[in-house]
Amino acid sequence: MSKKKQSQAAGGTPATVALAAAGTAYTLHSYAHDPAAPSYGEEAAEALGVTPDRVFKTLVADVDGTLTVAVVPVAGSLDLKALASAVHGKRATMADPAAAERTTGYVLGGISPLGQRRKLRTVLDESAAAHPTICISAGRRGLEVELSPADLATLTSAVLAPIGRT
Repeated sequence: MSKKKQSQAAGGTPATVALAAAGTAYTLHSYAHDPAAPSYGEEAAEALGVTPDRVFKTLVADVDGTLTVAVVPVAGSLDLKALASAVHGKRATMADPAAAERTTGYVLGGISPLGQRRKLRTVLDESAAAHPTICISAGRRGLEVELSPADLATLTSAVLAPIGRT
């Protein structure tokens, strides 16, 4: 069995496998996910005891026919026009949920920008740079990874841009 499959069999996710393979420093946080929670991100912030501006959600959008990942604080929302501009596109809309799940290999509410089935271009909201570490989904609901924004940007080849709205 490959190391990747062993790690996943031992409870890892494609996101944690990617972090381990890259030798990136991170902290894994798990919590009991409540399926009735109105916001997965705000639930994570509360469970982890961190401010919502340090917990980032991963959204998949369609920019001119190309799926694109947007990573923004859970306390705000995604500015689709700013996302399109960040990747030199004309128009962005939220991706079809089934296409987002199929392309990333994750379920909604657990999509991680790391370890996706097909690596998508990624834009990280520039507010992430104001924090020494941020939290993102580790690939399933109730599991978060805390890492430096610079490491996240490097691993995903992300562009930093002002794509979040408060």
